[in-house]
Amino acid sequence: MRSKEMLKAAKEHILDINEFPDIIMEKGEGMYLWDTEENIYLDFLGGWAVTSLGHSPKVIQEALKEQSETLVNASPSFYNKPMVEFAQYLAKHSCFDMAFFGSSGSEANEAALKLARKYGQKYKNGAYKIVALKKGFHGRTLAMMSATGKLSWKEKFEPKVVGFTHVSRNDIQAMKAAIDEETCAVMLEPILGEGGICEMDYDYIQQLRKVCDETNTLLIFDEVQTGIGRTGTLFAYEQYNIEPDIMTLAKGIGGGFPLSTMLTKKELNIFERGDQGGTYVGQPLAMAVGLAVVKEVVDKRLSDNAMKMGEVIKQRLENLKMKGYITEIRGRGLMIAFDFAIEKASELTKLCRSNGLIIRERDERTIRLLPPLIVAENHIDKMIELLEKSMEEILIRYGVKMK
Repeated sequence: MRSKEMLKAAKEHILDINEFPDIIMEKGEGMYLWDTEENIYLDFLGGWAVTSLGHSPKVIQEALKEQSETLVNASPSFYNKPMVEFAQYLAKHSCFDMAFFGSSGSEANEAALKLARKYGQKYKNGAYKIVALKKGFHGRTLAMMSATGKLSWKEKFEPKVVGFTHVSRNDIQAMKAAIDEETCAVMLEPILGEGGICEMDYDYIQQLRKVCDETNTLLIFDEVQTGIGRTGTLFAYEQYNIEPDIMTLAKGIGGGFPLSTMLTKKELNIFERGDQGGTYVGQPLAMAVGLAVVKEVVDKRLSDNAMKMGEVIKQRLENLKMKGYITEIRGRGLMIAFDFAIEKASELTKLCRSNGLIIRERDERTIRLLPPLIVAENHIDKMIELLEKSMEEILIRYGVKMK
């Protein structure tokens, strides 16, 4: 089937939930994607922080081949070998003891909030409320849309799940005021991803851990985007010198394969039989892939590479800032955002794509960069070259004088 025919079929048969460009991706390798017209793209979005090892890495190919030849699915009624090995490995490399596996970040976050409400029922007189952050993002199920602090979602799909309060990040007084005797948990991203790559202050997290301890409130870290090496350590919580009670992971943990997990402490192993489950919980293929991906990140010290290359990217962006192309630069590791000089970020995204670079706007001012953890300086140099070329064209188009 030719590309035009495939695009026609896509528009006729795929639900219209996104503004898809007229491109059909066909293959990927490392930092690059190819479409059906054999155009090549340097990928600095990484599947929205998903392709942690780049596209089609050998370790995932090998894990899938070996596991598919052994066991694809034994049902959720049994343990399976890669499930046990993966849970043990995650416990060894984190502050947590127990794992629940799913397929998406939303699923892991749902499990976390169900566990928090179970905790509230058992130990806090039925407490059920969750405090989250404005501009936070936790997923697209109805409950996770309720937990998410996006103003544009406020009126969607009403009535939503009750019990959620949202406060501004880094405002400990607002957090203290929001936590009451009916609050069972605080849930936040250590760096707001969809919210524009905005970090939590070190002192804020330190104080928040103390407040949660004092009020018998669980602290949940949503590390769906920050986890698995992206911010310069295997998990972002490590950089705050605290331990959350619950942590959720997805995106980079599967390297592109659908996988998520909720991790928690042994004392929160409180679900009753039947409270939580799912057809694909701990599915062997996903477990084998997850174990292979996380081992690769740990063994190759890709967290260190994320920190090192993140600094290189920010240094290169500073040069563009000096030229007046961009304004603010923020982020940690390979989770970076910058603000374009004019409110034409979506136009910049499209022009970059036509020039062979994949990035993503958060709004009309902000661009996000979330490249695979394998990114090297030569990739960064090429990205900056394509980005500067595209920026210059747009700024000239709108008559903006450059330095």
